[in-house]
Amino acid sequence: MKLATLKDGTRDGVLVVVARNLARAAPAEAIAPTLQRALDDWTHCRPALKKLYEALNAGTAAGAFDLQPHRLAAPLPRAYQWLDGSAYLSHVERVRAARGATMPPGATEEPLMYQGGSDSMLGATDDVPVASEDWGIDLEGEVGVITGDVPMAASEAEAATCIRLLVLINDVSLRNLTAAELAKGFGFVNSKSWTAFSPVAVTPEELGEAWDGRTVHLPLEVQVNGARLGAPNAGEDMQFDFPRLIAHAARTRPLGAGTLVGSGTVSNQSRAAGFGCLAEKRAVETVESGKPQTPFLRHGDRVRIEMLDREGRSVFGAIDQKIIGRQTRKGGSP
Repeated sequence: MKLATLKDGTRDGVLVVVARNLARAAPAEAIAPTLQRALDDWTHCRPALKKLYEALNAGTAAGAFDLQPHRLAAPLPRAYQWLDGSAYLSHVERVRAARGATMPPGATEEPLMYQGGSDSMLGATDDVPVASEDWGIDLEGEVGVITGDVPMAASEAEAATCIRLLVLINDVSLRNLTAAELAKGFGFVNSKSWTAFSPVAVTPEELGEAWDGRTVHLPLEVQVNGARLGAPNAGEDMQFDFPRLIAHAARTRPLGAGTLVGSGTVSNQSRAAGFGCLAEKRAVETVESGKPQTPFLRHGDRVRIEMLDREGRSVFGAIDQKIIGRQTRKGGSP
Protein backbone atom coordinates (compact mmCIF):
# COMPACT_ATOMS: atom_id res chain seq x y z
CA MET A 1 0.00 0.00 0.00
CA LYS A 2 0.89 3.63 -0.41
CA LEU A 3 -0.50 6.05 2.16
CA ALA A 4 -0.33 9.83 2.40
CA THR A 5 -1.70 12.79 4.34
CA LEU A 6 -3.72 15.43 2.52
CA LYS A 7 -3.47 19.00 3.79
CA ASP A 8 -6.84 20.21 5.06
CA GLY A 9 -5.93 23.14 7.30
CA THR A 10 -5.61 21.04 10.45
CA ARG A 11 -2.41 20.01 12.19
CA ASP A 12 -2.69 16.32 11.28
CA GLY A 13 -4.35 16.45 7.86
CA VAL A 14 -6.51 13.63 6.52
CA LEU A 15 -5.47 10.11 5.50
CA VAL A 16 -5.62 9.10 1.83
CA VAL A 17 -4.62 5.97 -0.05
CA VAL A 18 -2.42 6.59 -3.11
CA ALA A 19 -2.33 4.48 -6.25
CA ARG A 20 0.76 2.46 -7.08
CA ASN A 21 1.60 4.81 -9.98
CA LEU A 22 1.19 7.87 -7.67
CA ALA A 23 -1.32 9.45 -10.07
CA ARG A 24 -4.56 9.05 -8.10
CA ALA A 25 -5.69 9.00 -4.49
CA ALA A 26 -8.81 8.09 -2.55
CA PRO A 27 -10.02 9.38 0.83
CA ALA A 28 -9.58 6.90 3.67
CA GLU A 29 -11.05 8.89 6.56
CA ALA A 30 -13.95 6.42 6.87
CA ILE A 31 -11.33 3.84 7.88
CA ALA A 32 -9.09 6.16 9.92
CA PRO A 33 -9.12 9.97 9.92
CA THR A 34 -5.32 10.26 10.13
CA LEU A 35 -2.29 8.06 9.58
CA GLN A 36 -1.55 8.12 13.29
CA ARG A 37 -5.00 6.72 14.04
CA ALA A 38 -4.42 3.96 11.48
CA LEU A 39 -1.10 3.09 13.12
CA ASP A 40 -2.75 3.06 16.56
CA ASP A 41 -5.19 0.39 15.34
CA TRP A 42 -3.16 -1.20 12.53
CA THR A 43 -4.54 -4.73 12.91
CA HIS A 44 -8.06 -3.46 12.29
CA CYS A 45 -7.29 -0.71 9.77
CA ARG A 46 -4.75 -2.45 7.54
CA PRO A 47 -7.15 -4.90 5.83
CA ALA A 48 -9.65 -2.14 5.06
CA LEU A 49 -6.91 0.16 3.73
CA LYS A 50 -5.55 -2.65 1.57
CA LYS A 51 -9.00 -3.28 0.11
CA LEU A 52 -9.33 0.42 -0.73
CA TYR A 53 -5.84 0.38 -2.26
CA GLU A 54 -6.75 -2.53 -4.52
CA ALA A 55 -9.94 -0.76 -5.61
CA LEU A 56 -8.00 2.42 -6.35
CA ASN A 57 -5.50 0.56 -8.52
CA ALA A 58 -8.40 -1.13 -10.31
CA GLY A 59 -10.10 2.22 -10.95
CA THR A 60 -13.17 1.46 -8.82
CA ALA A 61 -12.50 3.42 -5.61
CA ALA A 62 -15.26 5.87 -4.69
CA GLY A 63 -14.23 9.51 -4.48
CA ALA A 64 -10.87 9.00 -6.20
CA PHE A 65 -9.14 12.14 -7.47
CA ASP A 66 -6.01 13.18 -9.35
CA LEU A 67 -3.13 13.54 -6.91
CA GLN A 68 -1.23 16.83 -6.73
CA PRO A 69 1.98 16.49 -4.66
CA HIS A 70 1.81 20.08 -3.34
CA ARG A 71 -1.43 19.20 -1.55
CA LEU A 72 0.31 16.58 0.59
CA ALA A 73 1.76 17.12 4.04
CA ALA A 74 4.37 14.82 5.54
CA PRO A 75 2.80 11.36 6.07
CA LEU A 76 2.99 12.15 9.80
CA PRO A 77 2.82 15.99 9.99
CA ARG A 78 3.69 15.70 13.67
CA ALA A 79 5.00 12.50 15.19
CA TYR A 80 5.24 11.25 18.73
CA GLN A 81 8.91 10.44 18.22
CA TRP A 82 11.65 11.02 15.62
CA LEU A 83 14.90 9.11 16.09
CA ASP A 84 17.71 9.43 13.57
CA GLY A 85 20.60 7.00 13.39
CA SER A 86 23.89 7.10 11.52
CA ALA A 87 23.88 3.61 10.06
CA TYR A 88 26.31 4.12 7.17
CA LEU A 89 29.79 4.29 8.66
CA SER A 90 31.41 5.52 5.45
CA HIS A 91 29.55 8.79 6.00
CA VAL A 92 30.82 9.09 9.57
CA GLU A 93 34.37 8.15 8.57
CA ARG A 94 34.58 10.74 5.80
CA VAL A 95 33.12 13.61 7.76
CA ARG A 96 35.34 12.94 10.76
CA ALA A 97 38.47 12.45 8.62
CA ALA A 98 38.01 15.91 7.12
CA ARG A 99 38.47 17.47 10.55
CA GLY A 100 41.27 15.10 11.58
CA ALA A 101 39.13 13.04 13.95
CA THR A 102 39.10 9.27 14.32
CA MET A 103 36.02 7.09 14.65
CA PRO A 104 34.42 7.07 18.11
CA PRO A 105 34.98 3.99 20.31
CA GLY A 106 32.55 1.18 19.59
CA ALA A 107 31.39 2.75 16.32
CA THR A 108 31.04 -0.65 14.65
CA GLU A 109 29.23 -2.22 17.60
CA GLU A 110 26.53 0.26 18.60
CA PRO A 111 24.72 2.80 16.38
CA LEU A 112 24.91 6.54 16.81
CA MET A 113 21.42 8.00 17.30
CA TYR A 114 19.83 11.26 18.34
CA GLN A 115 16.27 12.31 19.16
CA GLY A 116 15.07 15.15 16.95
CA GLY A 117 12.16 17.56 17.01
CA SER A 118 9.00 16.01 15.58
CA ASP A 119 6.28 18.58 16.23
CA SER A 120 6.34 20.13 12.74
CA MET A 121 7.44 17.95 9.84
CA LEU A 122 7.70 19.28 6.29
CA GLY A 123 5.86 17.85 3.30
CA ALA A 124 7.76 16.78 0.21
CA THR A 125 7.23 20.03 -1.70
CA ASP A 126 7.17 22.48 1.22
CA ASP A 127 9.77 25.24 1.16
CA VAL A 128 12.58 24.94 3.72
CA PRO A 129 12.92 28.21 5.67
CA VAL A 130 16.41 28.95 7.02
CA ALA A 131 17.13 32.43 8.36
CA SER A 132 20.85 32.59 7.52
CA GLU A 133 22.96 31.13 4.73
CA ASP A 134 25.94 31.43 7.10
CA TRP A 135 24.68 28.43 9.07
CA GLY A 136 25.93 25.96 6.44
CA ILE A 137 22.67 24.63 5.01
CA ASP A 138 22.84 20.98 3.96
CA LEU A 139 20.45 18.25 2.90
CA GLU A 140 20.67 14.62 4.00
CA GLY A 141 19.10 11.91 1.87
CA GLU A 142 17.85 9.10 4.10
CA VAL A 143 15.48 6.15 4.25
CA GLY A 144 13.26 5.77 7.29
CA VAL A 145 10.72 3.44 8.85
CA ILE A 146 7.54 4.11 10.81
CA THR A 147 6.88 1.59 13.56
CA GLY A 148 3.93 0.20 15.37
CA ASP A 149 4.20 -0.28 19.13
CA VAL A 150 7.63 -1.68 20.02
CA PRO A 151 8.06 -3.37 23.43
CA MET A 152 10.91 -2.39 25.70
CA ALA A 153 14.04 -4.51 25.17
CA ALA A 154 12.70 -5.88 21.88
CA SER A 155 15.04 -8.23 20.06
CA GLU A 156 16.01 -7.48 16.47
CA ALA A 157 13.60 -10.20 15.33
CA GLU A 158 10.79 -8.61 17.34
CA ALA A 159 11.73 -5.14 16.08
CA ALA A 160 11.50 -6.33 12.47
CA THR A 161 7.85 -7.30 12.97
CA CYS A 162 7.07 -3.78 14.20
CA ILE A 163 7.97 -2.04 10.92
CA ARG A 164 4.74 -0.74 9.38
CA LEU A 165 5.82 1.73 6.68
CA LEU A 166 8.89 3.12 4.92
CA VAL A 167 9.58 6.70 3.81
CA LEU A 168 12.30 8.86 2.30
CA ILE A 169 13.72 11.70 4.38
CA ASN A 170 15.50 15.01 3.91
CA ASP A 171 17.10 15.71 7.27
CA VAL A 172 18.07 19.37 6.93
CA SER A 173 21.31 20.06 8.78
CA LEU A 174 22.97 23.38 9.62
CA ARG A 175 26.59 22.26 9.56
CA ASN A 176 28.20 25.44 10.85
CA LEU A 177 26.18 25.16 14.08
CA THR A 178 27.01 21.51 14.71
CA ALA A 179 30.46 21.73 16.32
CA ALA A 180 29.44 24.22 19.01
CA GLU A 181 26.40 22.16 19.96
CA LEU A 182 28.30 18.88 20.14
CA ALA A 183 30.98 20.54 22.27
CA LYS A 184 28.35 21.15 24.95
CA GLY A 185 27.88 17.38 25.27
CA PHE A 186 24.08 17.33 24.92
CA GLY A 187 23.69 16.80 21.17
CA PHE A 188 21.75 18.48 18.37
CA VAL A 189 19.05 21.13 18.74
CA ASN A 190 19.61 24.22 16.58
CA SER A 191 21.76 22.46 14.00
CA LYS A 192 18.96 20.03 13.14
CA SER A 193 16.16 22.32 12.02
CA TRP A 194 13.64 20.82 9.59
CA THR A 195 12.88 17.25 8.60
CA ALA A 196 10.98 16.58 5.37
CA PHE A 197 9.42 13.38 4.08
CA SER A 198 8.45 11.75 0.80
CA PRO A 199 4.90 12.34 -0.47
CA VAL A 200 3.86 8.80 0.43
CA ALA A 201 4.74 6.14 2.96
CA VAL A 202 4.72 2.57 1.66
CA THR A 203 4.22 -0.81 3.27
CA PRO A 204 7.23 -3.14 3.02
CA GLU A 205 5.61 -5.51 0.51
CA GLU A 206 5.27 -2.60 -1.91
CA LEU A 207 9.06 -2.76 -2.40
CA GLY A 208 9.02 -6.40 -3.51
CA GLU A 209 12.43 -8.05 -3.66
CA ALA A 210 14.13 -4.71 -2.95
CA TRP A 211 13.09 -5.12 0.72
CA ASP A 212 14.75 -7.99 2.57
CA GLY A 213 13.10 -7.30 5.91
CA ARG A 214 16.06 -5.26 7.12
CA THR A 215 16.95 -2.62 4.51
CA VAL A 216 16.05 -1.31 1.04
CA HIS A 217 18.22 -2.45 -1.86
CA LEU A 218 17.70 0.47 -4.23
CA PRO A 219 19.71 3.62 -5.07
CA LEU A 220 18.67 6.89 -3.45
CA GLU A 221 18.92 9.63 -6.06
CA VAL A 222 19.93 13.03 -4.70
CA GLN A 223 20.10 16.24 -6.75
CA VAL A 224 20.94 19.87 -6.05
CA ASN A 225 19.65 22.43 -8.56
CA GLY A 226 19.06 19.64 -11.06
CA ALA A 227 22.62 18.32 -10.88
CA ARG A 228 23.31 14.83 -9.54
CA LEU A 229 24.96 14.79 -6.14
CA GLY A 230 24.79 11.02 -5.85
CA ALA A 231 22.77 7.82 -5.99
CA PRO A 232 24.21 5.60 -3.22
CA ASN A 233 22.51 2.25 -2.80
CA ALA A 234 20.61 2.12 0.50
CA GLY A 235 21.09 -1.64 0.72
CA GLU A 236 24.89 -1.52 0.64
CA ASP A 237 27.29 -0.74 3.50
CA MET A 238 24.53 -0.26 6.08
CA GLN A 239 26.35 -1.23 9.25
CA PHE A 240 23.17 -1.10 11.35
CA ASP A 241 19.95 -2.15 9.60
CA PHE A 242 16.47 -1.06 10.63
CA PRO A 243 15.68 -3.89 13.09
CA ARG A 244 19.03 -3.15 14.77
CA LEU A 245 18.27 0.59 14.95
CA ILE A 246 14.80 -0.04 16.37
CA ALA A 247 16.09 -2.54 18.94
CA HIS A 248 18.75 -0.03 20.00
CA ALA A 249 16.14 2.70 20.50
CA ALA A 250 13.88 0.33 22.48
CA ARG A 251 16.66 -0.99 24.72
CA THR A 252 15.45 0.84 27.84
CA ARG A 253 11.89 1.92 26.94
CA PRO A 254 8.99 1.00 24.66
CA LEU A 255 8.38 2.94 21.45
CA GLY A 256 4.88 4.12 20.64
CA ALA A 257 3.10 3.51 17.35
CA GLY A 258 4.09 6.20 14.89
CA THR A 259 7.74 6.36 15.93
CA LEU A 260 9.95 7.44 13.01
CA VAL A 261 13.45 5.92 12.77
CA GLY A 262 15.87 7.28 10.17
CA SER A 263 18.90 5.60 8.66
CA GLY A 264 21.11 8.67 8.61
CA THR A 265 22.71 9.83 5.36
CA VAL A 266 22.82 6.97 2.85
CA SER A 267 26.47 6.42 1.96
CA ASN A 268 28.55 3.76 0.19
CA GLN A 269 32.19 2.88 0.78
CA SER A 270 32.77 3.28 -2.95
CA ARG A 271 32.59 6.91 -4.05
CA ALA A 272 31.47 5.92 -7.55
CA ALA A 273 27.81 6.43 -6.64
CA GLY A 274 28.39 9.94 -5.28
CA PHE A 275 27.00 11.32 -2.05
CA GLY A 276 23.77 11.74 -0.10
CA CYS A 277 24.73 15.08 1.45
CA LEU A 278 27.01 18.04 0.73
CA ALA A 279 29.05 17.64 3.92
CA GLU A 280 30.35 14.26 2.79
CA LYS A 281 31.37 15.57 -0.64
CA ARG A 282 33.06 18.57 1.02
CA ALA A 283 34.87 16.22 3.39
CA VAL A 284 36.34 14.23 0.51
CA GLU A 285 37.41 17.47 -1.19
CA THR A 286 39.06 18.66 2.01
CA VAL A 287 41.05 15.45 2.42
CA GLU A 288 42.14 15.47 -1.23
CA SER A 289 42.92 19.16 -1.77
CA GLY A 290 43.02 20.80 1.64
CA LYS A 291 39.72 22.67 1.37
CA PRO A 292 36.18 22.09 0.06
CA GLN A 293 35.13 23.36 -3.34
CA THR A 294 31.41 22.55 -3.10
CA PRO A 295 29.33 25.26 -1.38
CA PHE A 296 26.54 24.61 1.07
CA LEU A 297 22.98 25.44 0.02
CA ARG A 298 21.83 29.01 -0.45
CA HIS A 299 18.43 30.64 -0.58
CA GLY A 300 16.77 29.80 -3.88
CA ASP A 301 18.51 26.43 -4.27
CA ARG A 302 16.42 23.34 -4.91
CA VAL A 303 16.98 19.81 -3.62
CA ARG A 304 15.42 16.60 -4.90
CA ILE A 305 15.46 13.14 -3.33
CA GLU A 306 13.82 10.15 -4.98
CA MET A 307 14.04 6.37 -5.18
CA LEU A 308 13.20 4.47 -8.37
CA ASP A 309 12.43 0.76 -8.52
CA ARG A 310 14.20 -1.60 -10.89
CA GLU A 311 11.75 -0.71 -13.65
CA GLY A 312 12.50 2.99 -13.25
CA ARG A 313 9.24 3.88 -11.46
CA SER A 314 9.17 6.26 -8.50
CA VAL A 315 8.39 4.33 -5.33
CA PHE A 316 7.72 7.11 -2.80
CA GLY A 317 7.35 10.12 -5.06
CA ALA A 318 9.98 12.86 -4.92
CA ILE A 319 11.04 15.22 -2.18
CA ASP A 320 11.43 18.43 -4.21
CA GLN A 321 12.07 21.51 -2.10
CA LYS A 322 13.31 25.09 -2.32
CA ILE A 323 15.52 26.68 0.34
CA ILE A 324 14.12 30.07 1.34
CA GLY A 325 14.82 32.80 3.88
CA ARG A 326 12.91 33.23 7.09
CA GLN A 327 9.20 33.54 6.42
CA THR A 328 5.93 31.80 7.23
CA ARG A 329 5.69 28.68 5.10
CA LYS A 330 2.50 28.07 3.18
CA GLY A 331 0.30 25.09 3.80
CA GLY A 332 1.65 24.35 7.27
CA SER A 333 0.08 24.02 10.66
CA PRO A 334 -2.12 26.87 11.90
